[in-house]
Amino acid sequence: MKDTKLNTSIEFVKGIGKIRAKILKDELGLKNCSDLLNFFPYKYLDRSKNYKIKDIDSSNIYFQIIGVFKSLNYKKSGNKYRIEAIFYDGETNIKVLWFKGLSWVEKSIKINLKYVLFGKINWFDNKPSFIHPDFEKLENFKLKKIKLQPVYSSTEKLINSGISNNYMIKIIKNLFIFFENQFDENLNESINKKYKLISPNQAYINIHFPKDLKLLEQARFRLKFEELFFNQLKFKISHHKIKSNNSGYFFPSVGSKFNSFFNNNLPFELTNSQKKVLKEIRNDFSSKKQMIRLLQGDVGSGKTIVALMSMLICIDNDFQTCLIAPTEILATQHFNSFHSALSNLNVNIRLLTGSTKLSERKKFFNDLKNGSLNILIGTHAVFEENVVFKNLGFAVIDEQHRFGVKQRSKIWEKNNPPPHVLIMTATPIPRTLTMSLYGDLDLSIIDELPPGRKDVITVSRKDKNRLKVFGFIKDQIKKGRQIYVVYPLIEESKKMDLKFLEDGYESIIKEFDIDNYTVGIMHGRMKSSNKDFEMNNFLKGKTNILVSTTVIEVGVNVPNASVMIIENAERFGLSQLHQLRGRVGRGSYESYCILMTKDKISDDAKVRIDAMVGSNDGFKISEVDLKLRGPGNILGTQQSGILDFKIANLLEDGDILKNASNEATILIKNDSKLIQNKNYNIRKFILNNPFNKSWNEIG
Repeated sequence: MKDTKLNTSIEFVKGIGKIRAKILKDELGLKNCSDLLNFFPYKYLDRSKNYKIKDIDSSNIYFQIIGVFKSLNYKKSGNKYRIEAIFYDGETNIKVLWFKGLSWVEKSIKINLKYVLFGKINWFDNKPSFIHPDFEKLENFKLKKIKLQPVYSSTEKLINSGISNNYMIKIIKNLFIFFENQFDENLNESINKKYKLISPNQAYINIHFPKDLKLLEQARFRLKFEELFFNQLKFKISHHKIKSNNSGYFFPSVGSKFNSFFNNNLPFELTNSQKKVLKEIRNDFSSKKQMIRLLQGDVGSGKTIVALMSMLICIDNDFQTCLIAPTEILATQHFNSFHSALSNLNVNIRLLTGSTKLSERKKFFNDLKNGSLNILIGTHAVFEENVVFKNLGFAVIDEQHRFGVKQRSKIWEKNNPPPHVLIMTATPIPRTLTMSLYGDLDLSIIDELPPGRKDVITVSRKDKNRLKVFGFIKDQIKKGRQIYVVYPLIEESKKMDLKFLEDGYESIIKEFDIDNYTVGIMHGRMKSSNKDFEMNNFLKGKTNILVSTTVIEVGVNVPNASVMIIENAERFGLSQLHQLRGRVGRGSYESYCILMTKDKISDDAKVRIDAMVGSNDGFKISEVDLKLRGPGNILGTQQSGILDFKIANLLEDGDILKNASNEATILIKNDSKLIQNKNYNIRKFILNNPFNKSWNEIG
């Protein structure tokens, strides 16, 4: 196939034209021949079995019958006409109705000629009938030898415009004629042989018009593998470019500060996961190549202590380091915990936020320039041009999803060569999703909690149990504990019957009088200074109950907070529920998460609630979330395009993804520029496809 054909507008495919091309573009995003070729059926109907009318029952939806039309009559109802026909299979009659395209139906059907009738069964008064079925002369149907009929996604506008499933079948058949059933090979021979992949010609024909189930599965496997292979190859090329072109600072030694902290300051023994990650980072520091590593770990798994110890290795090798957090509250928390942990180690550590006074900045900016300031902890303010390091060797970015790509890239500009980078996230992501989204990063995972860390006891309670929940809260406050109460909305929504923050706050202060309890309120519409005030009061123990929206989802560690109450929990996503639950259980006390729901909730909501009650493992919960919502919704709409696979399914195709990733790794290791003759097809595919223009790393 010539590459230009792939980019040809679909309007030039026989049977489409300008008007229908525009409709297909608007409704399905089909612009060129490549889009249409890769618009795969979402299911297949079995056309291999013929039924007798007497055997029709409610156990199936679609039926295929061979017989003759005995009669064809127009019927009138009000101002509208329909056609009623009687179809006879040699034993029994069945009624067939059409409400549209009546003149075409009348012209197309001949009485007593044998037809194949196929369609959905409609039941009325316990009697079956066909409405708008497919029909074809028996002799023509036998010639086609149809066994599995493809069914394509559609919309109401497409149907109303005459773009039926039969029409889609017709134009895709015309597309194959346009290409003369010749499709380019995009993989090399060794991969094809290793995985016994059928040819692209066979794959495309059998994905649209499968001859049998075996060939359909082979076609699906081939196309899935190819799609996932190029997804991974793009990441591998990018990763290789970084590793090849970016030299990194060499940290050969583990010095006195690291050893002193490890031997004297560690409050607990590191988990095996933490030790493993430290070893991975240590190896990167010794490689003389820039580290760009993603550290995944559940809430409370101990990512921060790993980051701190890695920073001490950097300092021991006479380099500066920094940690960047998304909010001032979180940056301040990191500063306070670091300052306390390093109090006896003679480490110069400073905090930089938007609130840092100019006079204070001037005092330590000189220390930053001359290298005497070891650790800078801050917010977005660290990215500012006037923040100049003498020798920044290592940067940690906390809660990476809160920073844009441009913001993160600014840290690279702080030094030449750029510093090592550790990107941390407390959002557990399924392995397949991580590979497909962050394949250009080295990955480390902390998948166990520190010793002594207790699971948060999670329960579900209905609105009718609210008084008992209030009693439990009062008991916890008597014990000296603090309470989060989280609402999904700030104010009443006319569209959604939800508890809302302002009403909830009023209910709380009525139940918990101001003479005996202190109740705070916090939401996203408040000024930053007011939010900080409320959060600091809660942190210092001045507030018993903090009524909040999800602004506390990623935030401050309050060891004394032992209860998290989530109102209308059925309306939250699983990931969000898990992150909110992670705000409690930070201290030595038994902690609780109470999921308040309506008395009646949807099946999906019940699955989410049951998952939360049944597990504290964020990675297990993320797998359930992936099944329920799909990858795009988990990651946010800004990420959905990255994972817009045509046929691959990250939930089902983990093994294929793993093999495809391994093959991409081997390929780049052996032929990073893709200049070997055996890899010509792969190189050609990358360079010639318009959706791969960003692949400029080769050439």
